[in-house]
Amino acid sequence: MFVDEIRLTVQGGDGGSGAVSFRREKYVPRGGPDGGDGGRGGSVYLQADPQLSTLISFRHKRRFRASRGGNGSGSNCHGKAGEDIIVMVPVGTLVYEGGELLADLDRAGIQTCVARGGRGGLGNQHFATAVQQTPRFAQRGEPGETRTLDLALKLLADAGIVGAPNAGKSTLLAAVSAARPKIAEYPFTTLEPQLGVVSVDIDASFVLVDVPGLIEGASRGAGLGDRFLRHIERTRVLIHLIDGGQHAAGALQQLEMIREELRAWNPRLLSLRRIVTVSKLDLPDAQQTLAALKSTLAEPVHGISAVTGAGVKELMAAVYSAVVEARREQPNDEAEVVLRPRPKAAASTLKVTREDGGFRVAGSRLERAAVMAGLESEEGRMYFEKALVRSGARRELERLGARPGDTIRIGAEEFSFT
Repeated sequence: MFVDEIRLTVQGGDGGSGAVSFRREKYVPRGGPDGGDGGRGGSVYLQADPQLSTLISFRHKRRFRASRGGNGSGSNCHGKAGEDIIVMVPVGTLVYEGGELLADLDRAGIQTCVARGGRGGLGNQHFATAVQQTPRFAQRGEPGETRTLDLALKLLADAGIVGAPNAGKSTLLAAVSAARPKIAEYPFTTLEPQLGVVSVDIDASFVLVDVPGLIEGASRGAGLGDRFLRHIERTRVLIHLIDGGQHAAGALQQLEMIREELRAWNPRLLSLRRIVTVSKLDLPDAQQTLAALKSTLAEPVHGISAVTGAGVKELMAAVYSAVVEARREQPNDEAEVVLRPRPKAAASTLKVTREDGGFRVAGSRLERAAVMAGLESEEGRMYFEKALVRSGARRELERLGARPGDTIRIGAEEFSFT
């Protein structure tokens, strides 16, 4: 089964909590705080794997969570960092969140972070001051990111075969490669894209893809075209295969239909190198159709019979030459492994509003600070009060009329204004 769209939930590991600890050694009075920091949580990465061709491995496992960081301990011992998770996906996978493209894993080995692990909390040694020399407060670990991602696969191939149903696309692919697509006389025998490697010479080869047949309106959802047309968007050369079993007028009409559907789906497809080919030369009317197309079109027109092998070798040589020329114009160093970290988050925007008899403070930095402080303890509230002052949120609360005892909500946390 070919699966090219899937939805995943990824979650980075929570950071470990810092420790509250004090040195206790014989003959060392007032040893001071020595609580270690918590370890960072593991992150989730997606990596392009050339050994995969579909997203079917995610049908039964759609949630990935990295491990949390270890807690800190006394004697300045830091917690162990959580292990990262690397999830393998096919080369050509597009990663979306809420309709926005996050990453295009278009080369083997390329990697991107999709869920960051949380930071480890600071131990109490970091909060010692000249005034407060025995701090009994340490940060909790920061929660890891949780994201819902949509993965869509665009196959990577050098050349693609497009044509109407039963034009002979699958027969051609089977004749020139080791691919074994289903071949039958009824329309839409091919229900999913098929890939094959074509060997032109000992050290000359290219990847060929066959997509389900195109009919009029395919770009708008008719047939299977709208679902699989995206798999030819990465190709460099397109073989427009025309059914040689029809008369010349029908062949020209079919060629124009294919061109219009490609234009309607993505106008860029018309800029790809086009190789017009008439199939089924073993049929009586095919020679006349081929001659008519040659006299009408200014570009070269090939004729083949995938059954007898006539013209197939010459066609593949022409396709390979076009692919090589396209590679020179648009080089793509597939041997280079590139690490693509996720862009850093935008600066936090602070917003204070009235809400249900209280106030709501919104801002990613303050929300993280509230979780890491632990507002149920007096030390945690004192620490968070300083964060409110530094961010300007306290000044904004006072401007909106906040009084002692009013309820303040930030993220999932809630406390009383003092």
